[in-house]
Amino acid sequence: MKVKELLLEIFYVAIGCILLAFAITAILEPNNLMTGGITGLSLILDNLLGINYTVFYYVFSLIILLATYLTLGKYEASKIILLSILFPAVLMIFSQFKFQLIEDDMFLAAFYYGIIAGAGVGLILKSGYSTGGTDSIGKILHKKKYPYISVNQIITMIDIVIIIVSIFVFDVRVALYAILTQLVLLKAVEVVLYGLSPKLVKLEIISDAEEKIKDYILHEIKRGITKYNIIGGYSNVSKTKIITICSPRESLMIKNFIADLDEKAFVDVLPIMSVWGEGLGFKRITEEN
Repeated sequence: MKVKELLLEIFYVAIGCILLAFAITAILEPNNLMTGGITGLSLILDNLLGINYTVFYYVFSLIILLATYLTLGKYEASKIILLSILFPAVLMIFSQFKFQLIEDDMFLAAFYYGIIAGAGVGLILKSGYSTGGTDSIGKILHKKKYPYISVNQIITMIDIVIIIVSIFVFDVRVALYAILTQLVLLKAVEVVLYGLSPKLVKLEIISDAEEKIKDYILHEIKRGITKYNIIGGYSNVSKTKIITICSPRESLMIKNFIADLDEKAFVDVLPIMSVWGEGLGFKRITEEN
């Protein structure tokens, strides 16, 4: 890896950690708001047991790191080890300042938490790392327990369960605002990764590892594919192009998988305004506009 690329990764991770920690400590926690993931779970346990949520966050991060290493292997663990150790430490530091950006306005707090936290998560993902939270839990459950459910769906279900639990610990109002924070956060992540793009993208992939990539998209991501026989204009060699349509988050997972298999692979990403047909996130051909 070139020094310039490494420095850029470090910059993205550092800024991402700072933004996410600031959003949690200065907006989310002081306004008694909730969110999904291990952040939300940590806040619930803080409320129930009276132990600072940053302690729970650190414990959960280390447990997930260990579980990832034992179930998914050394490589997957290596992608989250930095954030599993670094981010909880940054979160603990920021929690000492007791700074509150927004007061007495839960709607604004939920909205701006989503924007700032989403920007932080987006920068971390853009650097090629993972936050090591529900993303890793989703991968573990997918591999060991629910191979017929996509990782993205498992992560969504985990977040929904945490938000539902928050109703009994806090109240319905807090849970409803938690849904708003999640929606804004996810959109902010997409904007950071792809700009102001639609929610679906088309991937066109040319690689010598065609069969492994095909199996990963079909069985891990749970998306359909189309294959074309093509001939390279320069090399005059016949190859197969794989085309799939998926969410931006799923496209990043596919990109990281391909990067491990074939560093010479060619992948282009095209924004999709709308798709008509059967499939996750697609509009039915008979659906009205």
